Amino acid sequence: MVSLHPGEYWATAEDEILVTVLGSCVAVGLFDVEARAGGLNHFMLPGDLGDSGLVRSPNAKYGMYAMELLINDLLKLGARKASLQAKVFGGGSMLRGLAGAASKIPGSNIAFALEYLAKEGIPVIASDVGGNEARKIFFYARGGKVLLKRFGGPPVDLVEREEERYLDDLRGHDQSGPVLLFDLETRAPGD
Repeated sequence: MVSLHPGEYWATAEDEILVTVLGSCVAVGLFDVEARAGGLNHFMLPGDLGDSGLVRSPNAKYGMYAMELLINDLLKLGARKASLQAKVFGGGSMLRGLAGAASKIPGSNIAFALEYLAKEGIPVIASDVGGNEARKIFFYARGGKVLLKRFGGPPVDLVEREEERYLDDLRGHDQSGPVLLFDLETRAPGD
Protein backbone atom coordinates (compact mmCIF):
# COMPACT_ATOMS: atom_id res chain seq x y z
CA MET A 1 0.00 0.00 0.00
CA VAL A 2 1.12 3.52 -0.84
CA SER A 3 -0.38 6.41 1.15
CA LEU A 4 -0.87 9.70 -0.71
CA HIS A 5 -1.25 13.13 0.86
CA PRO A 6 -2.28 16.45 -0.74
CA GLY A 7 0.11 17.42 -3.50
CA GLU A 8 1.26 13.87 -4.18
CA TYR A 9 0.71 11.39 -6.98
CA TRP A 10 1.86 7.83 -7.71
CA ALA A 11 1.97 5.80 -10.91
CA THR A 12 2.84 2.12 -10.91
CA ALA A 13 2.80 -1.11 -12.88
CA GLU A 14 3.14 -3.06 -9.64
CA ASP A 15 0.32 -4.74 -7.73
CA GLU A 16 -0.11 -1.81 -5.33
CA ILE A 17 -3.06 -0.26 -3.51
CA LEU A 18 -2.97 3.54 -3.40
CA VAL A 19 -4.69 5.05 -0.36
CA THR A 20 -5.76 8.63 0.35
CA VAL A 21 -8.23 10.58 2.48
CA LEU A 22 -10.15 13.38 0.78
CA GLY A 23 -12.15 16.34 1.96
CA SER A 24 -12.39 19.25 -0.47
CA CYS A 25 -9.41 17.87 -2.40
CA VAL A 26 -9.95 15.70 -5.45
CA ALA A 27 -8.21 12.48 -6.41
CA VAL A 28 -8.23 11.14 -9.95
CA GLY A 29 -7.39 7.50 -10.50
CA LEU A 30 -6.20 6.61 -14.01
CA PHE A 31 -5.53 3.13 -15.31
CA ASP A 32 -4.88 1.15 -18.46
CA VAL A 33 -6.15 -2.41 -18.01
CA GLU A 34 -4.18 -3.73 -21.01
CA ALA A 35 -0.86 -2.27 -19.78
CA ARG A 36 -1.74 -3.19 -16.17
CA ALA A 37 -0.59 0.26 -15.03
CA GLY A 38 -2.41 2.84 -12.98
CA GLY A 39 -2.00 5.75 -10.68
CA LEU A 40 -3.67 8.25 -8.42
CA ASN A 41 -3.17 11.93 -7.66
CA HIS A 42 -4.44 14.12 -4.82
CA PHE A 43 -4.77 17.86 -5.46
CA MET A 44 -6.28 20.80 -3.59
CA LEU A 45 -6.54 23.47 -6.27
CA PRO A 46 -7.31 23.27 -10.00
CA GLY A 47 -4.28 25.37 -10.92
CA ASP A 48 -5.79 28.81 -11.36
CA LEU A 49 -8.62 30.31 -9.35
CA GLY A 50 -8.44 33.65 -11.11
CA ASP A 51 -8.01 36.58 -8.78
CA SER A 52 -8.03 34.54 -5.57
CA GLY A 53 -4.43 35.43 -4.77
CA LEU A 54 -3.54 31.77 -4.33
CA VAL A 55 -0.15 30.82 -5.66
CA ARG A 56 0.31 28.92 -8.90
CA SER A 57 2.99 26.30 -8.96
CA PRO A 58 4.24 23.55 -11.30
CA ASN A 59 3.78 20.72 -8.83
CA ALA A 60 1.18 18.12 -7.96
CA LYS A 61 -0.60 20.35 -5.43
CA TYR A 62 -2.45 21.80 -8.40
CA GLY A 63 -4.77 19.77 -10.59
CA MET A 64 -3.34 20.85 -13.92
CA TYR A 65 0.14 19.66 -12.99
CA ALA A 66 -1.06 16.65 -11.00
CA MET A 67 -2.88 15.37 -14.09
CA GLU A 68 0.03 16.00 -16.45
CA LEU A 69 2.56 14.38 -14.11
CA LEU A 70 0.37 11.31 -13.57
CA ILE A 71 -0.40 10.82 -17.27
CA ASN A 72 3.25 11.24 -18.27
CA ASP A 73 4.40 8.70 -15.68
CA LEU A 74 1.75 6.21 -16.83
CA LEU A 75 2.87 6.61 -20.44
CA LYS A 76 6.45 5.88 -19.33
CA LEU A 77 5.14 2.65 -17.76
CA GLY A 78 3.64 1.51 -21.07
CA ALA A 79 0.08 2.83 -20.76
CA ARG A 80 -1.51 4.27 -23.87
CA LYS A 81 -3.46 7.49 -23.56
CA ALA A 82 -6.23 6.09 -25.76
CA SER A 83 -6.67 3.20 -23.29
CA LEU A 84 -6.76 5.24 -20.08
CA GLN A 85 -9.91 5.25 -17.98
CA ALA A 86 -10.61 7.50 -15.01
CA LYS A 87 -12.33 7.45 -11.64
CA VAL A 88 -12.83 10.75 -9.78
CA PHE A 89 -13.37 11.25 -6.04
CA GLY A 90 -13.62 13.98 -3.41
CA GLY A 91 -14.56 17.62 -3.62
CA GLY A 92 -16.60 17.58 -0.42
CA SER A 93 -17.44 20.89 1.28
CA MET A 94 -14.99 20.54 4.16
CA LEU A 95 -13.64 24.10 4.48
CA ARG A 96 -16.66 25.47 6.33
CA GLY A 97 -14.86 28.41 7.97
CA LEU A 98 -13.47 29.89 4.77
CA ALA A 99 -15.14 32.43 2.52
CA GLY A 100 -14.56 33.90 -0.93
CA ALA A 101 -12.48 31.93 -3.40
CA ALA A 102 -11.59 29.31 -0.78
CA SER A 103 -15.28 28.35 -0.42
CA LYS A 104 -15.34 27.57 -4.16
CA ILE A 105 -12.44 25.11 -3.98
CA PRO A 106 -14.47 21.85 -3.88
CA GLY A 107 -16.66 22.75 -6.87
CA SER A 108 -13.69 24.15 -8.80
CA ASN A 109 -11.73 20.94 -8.21
CA ILE A 110 -14.58 18.74 -9.41
CA ALA A 111 -15.27 20.90 -12.48
CA PHE A 112 -11.58 21.04 -13.36
CA ALA A 113 -11.10 17.26 -13.12
CA LEU A 114 -14.15 16.44 -15.24
CA GLU A 115 -13.41 19.13 -17.86
CA TYR A 116 -9.75 18.15 -18.10
CA LEU A 117 -10.59 14.47 -18.62
CA ALA A 118 -13.24 15.33 -21.22
CA LYS A 119 -10.80 17.53 -23.16
CA GLU A 120 -8.17 14.79 -23.08
CA GLY A 121 -10.68 12.17 -24.24
CA ILE A 122 -10.27 10.05 -21.10
CA PRO A 123 -13.62 8.50 -20.10
CA VAL A 124 -14.76 8.81 -16.48
CA ILE A 125 -16.23 5.41 -15.69
CA ALA A 126 -16.99 6.11 -12.01
CA SER A 127 -17.09 9.06 -9.64
CA ASP A 128 -18.13 9.97 -6.13
CA VAL A 129 -17.84 13.74 -5.70
CA GLY A 130 -19.35 16.65 -3.77
CA GLY A 131 -21.44 16.50 -0.63
CA ASN A 132 -20.29 17.17 2.93
CA GLU A 133 -18.54 13.94 3.82
CA ALA A 134 -14.89 13.01 3.78
CA ARG A 135 -13.80 9.95 1.82
CA LYS A 136 -11.12 7.33 2.18
CA ILE A 137 -10.10 5.77 -1.14
CA PHE A 138 -8.34 2.45 -1.77
CA PHE A 139 -7.36 2.39 -5.45
CA TYR A 140 -6.05 -0.90 -6.91
CA ALA A 141 -3.71 0.57 -9.50
CA ARG A 142 -3.36 -2.27 -12.01
CA GLY A 143 -7.06 -2.90 -12.55
CA GLY A 144 -8.74 0.29 -11.37
CA LYS A 145 -10.83 -1.30 -8.63
CA VAL A 146 -11.79 1.16 -5.87
CA LEU A 147 -12.97 0.69 -2.32
CA LEU A 148 -14.50 3.86 -0.89
CA LYS A 149 -15.60 4.74 2.61
CA ARG A 150 -17.46 7.97 3.41
CA PHE A 151 -17.31 9.30 6.94
CA GLY A 152 -18.49 12.23 9.03
CA GLY A 153 -18.35 13.38 12.64
CA PRO A 154 -15.10 14.05 14.53
CA PRO A 155 -12.83 12.55 11.83
CA VAL A 156 -14.21 15.17 9.39
CA ASP A 157 -13.06 17.92 11.75
CA LEU A 158 -9.56 16.47 11.56
CA VAL A 159 -9.66 16.45 7.74
CA GLU A 160 -10.95 20.04 7.74
CA ARG A 161 -8.13 21.24 10.02
CA GLU A 162 -5.52 19.46 7.87
CA GLU A 163 -6.89 21.04 4.69
CA GLU A 164 -7.01 24.51 6.27
CA ARG A 165 -3.35 24.17 7.32
CA TYR A 166 -2.47 22.97 3.83
CA LEU A 167 -4.31 25.89 2.20
CA ASP A 168 -2.53 28.35 4.51
CA ASP A 169 0.78 26.78 3.51
CA LEU A 170 -0.09 27.21 -0.18
CA ARG A 171 -0.95 30.87 0.36
CA GLY A 172 2.31 31.56 2.17
CA HIS A 173 4.63 29.58 -0.09
CA ASP A 174 7.01 31.82 -2.03
CA GLN A 175 7.22 30.65 -5.64
CA SER A 176 9.86 33.18 -6.66
CA GLY A 177 13.24 32.04 -7.86
CA PRO A 178 15.97 32.84 -10.33
CA VAL A 179 15.13 33.18 -13.98
CA LEU A 180 17.62 32.01 -16.58
CA LEU A 181 17.37 33.72 -19.96
CA PHE A 182 19.00 32.28 -23.05
CA ASP A 183 20.63 34.55 -25.60
CA LEU A 184 19.63 33.24 -29.01
CA GLU A 185 22.55 35.06 -30.65
CA THR A 186 25.16 32.88 -28.87
CA ARG A 187 23.79 29.52 -30.00
CA ALA A 188 26.16 27.05 -31.56
CA PRO A 189 25.76 26.36 -35.30
CA GLY A 190 23.06 23.74 -35.91
CA ASP A 191 21.16 24.47 -32.69
